Amino acid sequence: MICYQCGCSLSEHDFCTNCGADVALYKKIIYISNRFYNEGLERANVRDLTGAITSLRQSLKFNKNNVEARNLLGLVYFETGEVVAALSEWVISKNLRPKKNIADDYIDMIQTNQNRLDTINQTIKKYNQALTYCNQDSLDLAVIQLKKVLSLNPRFIRAHQLLALLYINNEEWEKAKRELTKCREIDTNNTATQRYLKEVDEMLLPEEGVKQTPRRKQKSDDVVKYQSGNETIIQPVNIRDGKGVTSLLNLGIGVIIGIAIAIFLILPARIQASRADIDEDLRKVGEQLDTKTATIDELQQQINELTKNNGDLQQDLEAYLGTDGKLRSVESLLKAADAYLTNPEEVTVVADYLEEIVQDENEDTGDNSESFESLYNTLLALVGPSVAQAYYDDGYEAYRQENYADAIPNLEKAFRYDATNGDALYNLANSYYRTGDEEKARTTYRQVIELFPGTEKASKSEGFLEEMGTED
Repeated sequence: MICYQCGCSLSEHDFCTNCGADVALYKKIIYISNRFYNEGLERANVRDLTGAITSLRQSLKFNKNNVEARNLLGLVYFETGEVVAALSEWVISKNLRPKKNIADDYIDMIQTNQNRLDTINQTIKKYNQALTYCNQDSLDLAVIQLKKVLSLNPRFIRAHQLLALLYINNEEWEKAKRELTKCREIDTNNTATQRYLKEVDEMLLPEEGVKQTPRRKQKSDDVVKYQSGNETIIQPVNIRDGKGVTSLLNLGIGVIIGIAIAIFLILPARIQASRADIDEDLRKVGEQLDTKTATIDELQQQINELTKNNGDLQQDLEAYLGTDGKLRSVESLLKAADAYLTNPEEVTVVADYLEEIVQDENEDTGDNSESFESLYNTLLALVGPSVAQAYYDDGYEAYRQENYADAIPNLEKAFRYDATNGDALYNLANSYYRTGDEEKARTTYRQVIELFPGTEKASKSEGFLEEMGTED
């Protein structure tokens, strides 16, 4: 034992011989912690794991740095199937004593074995799934899950107890007792296990507790009874040589009684044994059917998920390969680039292909790649001014001839390709006004005022807005 203040070894005195600190109470606390540790060790040796856990926890309450108690508590947890709790104790122990600590070996034993880790993860997941099935009142599926858990971790006490509770709920007392007996073999003094066993034994008492009472020795002065095989022989005490008929009669009665005993005692036992075999076969078939049913349900869920995923992928594929998908925009962009490289003067052909791309963008087919946007912007910069001028000329000519239906789309395109063309925007607003679309006319006039302030076009736009008045 070392001093808590200076770290020197303590003597039999109640003070530290090095620093003089009072260690009387400290020694008592350490002694109590070690006493609980020894008690927990003794209980663990006789497989009283519940009592060992209680004692070791008490030891750690008095001395949380008791590494030996922490390591032993982790081993007890591991023995009961609580692997996560065991790892927690060992990790804390390793942090308290980084060197020369057997907890390193325990942790490496689990972490370096990938199969063991996978088994632990599967055990936890399946046990939680079994709890979910219980909450959903799917008790048959919960039984199947718990059997899988116990096949992976046969020492998981909580899984045995939960399975026993499910058997008790189904009034399968023999199965429940088997599971609880396994729990008692792992932990001899588990309170929950003992409570469940008491309930099960009370239900089995009418069947198992009634034993055949020993046959009373009948004392009679005139007869003697003795057993010969399965037959009971009754013979008078005072048998005389002259009474042969009586002897034969008694012998016949004994034979009849022996046959009756065989019929009423031996035959029912054999019938009961045959029924038990049939019930066991039916149980096995039922378990197989439950397992197959659960497997079918899982496979059906997987099929539904795969069908849904297939439908989503099919929709995505149609979106990419359809007439309005991204491939059409890419194809139009490639045609525009080819047309420009082949004949740079034919800007209207390039503009037509770019218009198709604009239409596809308006339909929101998704975000385009950076290379797509770069090529599109490059072509737009190369042909934009020429295309804008061509559209403006056609639009302005139609505007002068008061053909506003043809002027509007051309003027819109002209301003789209050249945002500095104020005349195109102003004439577009006038075309809207002439066709009676005052809402678009107001919006476009305001845009002229905002983009080209201080110009004659802006002043005229303000005049038109005053002429149209306020909106209704």
